[in-house]
Amino acid sequence: MQIISQPIQKSLERLKIQINEIQAASLKASAEHDNITLLAPTGSGKTLAFLFPLLNLLKPDTGHVQVLILAPSRELAMQIEQVFRSLGSGCKVSCCYGGHPMKIEKNNLINAPAVIIGTPGRIADHLRRGNFSPDGLHTLVLDEFDKSLELGFEEEMNFIIAQLGYLKKRMLTSATSMDKNIPLFEGRISFFELNYLKETLPPRLKVKIVRANGKDKLDALLHLLCEVGNDATLVFCNHREAVDRISELLDLQGMDHDVFHGGLKQEEREKALTKFRNGSFRILITTDLASRGLDIPEIQSVVHYQLAITQDAFIHRNGRTARMYAHGNAYLLMAENDTLPPYLNETPEFVEFTEKLKLPPKPKWTTVYIGGGKKDKINKVDIVGLLLQKGGLEKDDVGLIEVHDHASYVAVNRSKATQTVQLLKNEKIKKQNVKIELSR
Repeated sequence: MQIISQPIQKSLERLKIQINEIQAASLKASAEHDNITLLAPTGSGKTLAFLFPLLNLLKPDTGHVQVLILAPSRELAMQIEQVFRSLGSGCKVSCCYGGHPMKIEKNNLINAPAVIIGTPGRIADHLRRGNFSPDGLHTLVLDEFDKSLELGFEEEMNFIIAQLGYLKKRMLTSATSMDKNIPLFEGRISFFELNYLKETLPPRLKVKIVRANGKDKLDALLHLLCEVGNDATLVFCNHREAVDRISELLDLQGMDHDVFHGGLKQEEREKALTKFRNGSFRILITTDLASRGLDIPEIQSVVHYQLAITQDAFIHRNGRTARMYAHGNAYLLMAENDTLPPYLNETPEFVEFTEKLKLPPKPKWTTVYIGGGKKDKINKVDIVGLLLQKGGLEKDDVGLIEVHDHASYVAVNRSKATQTVQLLKNEKIKKQNVKIELSR
């Protein structure tokens, strides 16, 4: 195994984890090769596999950008930033993406961060405006590289790469097998490949079929969601319209849930993911936007309300569950006359449910919104102190806390949340007046 350097060892101790096979192979390959493609399934520790080698390359206090990481979506860029910060490298990092104020990002780039993470469109925009110099940039990471091309970012990525005249190392990652000829580098650069895409489905995943009576699958979906109860569940659709239609049905039934798709504002998407992560609701209705790269841990069930069009899409959806050493279920919701897609090699088992519908109980947690965040010098310690000292809560009444730039979200015991908000109505954090209310 590759010898683990001191910075990486410190990060492992900080994260309280051990390095896995893919991460060790990535470290070894990075020491021996300048250009690498890393192909690994969702949930395999791929983000750390490309971040760990960077710790051996970064030098503190150089005064210029050293590493650029491009991601196809805002959510993935933000997730990578969060993971990088958790490593405790001591290197400054900035995250840039559409929907985030350009002025804030420009100010963050005045004192050049060692690492910039962002979406291709926004990074290209910063380069055109001269908001940061690429001259000291030696390493480029393209995470979910094929997805960026699929989403039409090839022109922006070509422009960005053309500006990186001093580039020495490149790492491309994907959860899907890629052609040997990579469009952005074709004919000029060869890549050493690490391929861990050996299995089409997670070995601990059980695929099952739920057959609806007739054409309308909404009633069958409701039965299924009642059956899985408070398991964290993703319901995948092919179109936004189906997402919204299902949401309307669940609203009528009084079933807690949220939606996630590209038609929502960035703030709405971030809030939906935050509340799903912290357990304020256990059902997220979504398009394939949530099938790759997002930080959504501990999913027990995936429901294909509309069957994935391609095998790759099917695999990526299912990759949200049965991650690492966990078990999970994938349900194919099929109308009476639907046929199995050709990419399934064998017929899954059929499941039936009892006639009686019993809605699952409300989740233990609900979310409290605080109108201040990192840019207001507010951190998790400040928030916990306020909730315990002034909000009438015990330690076990406080769940996951996420602090964003100008807002924070806290999972609070549902039975005490309303009283807590009342108690904190006139309180301050860091001598600042901030709005504190139940998140809607």
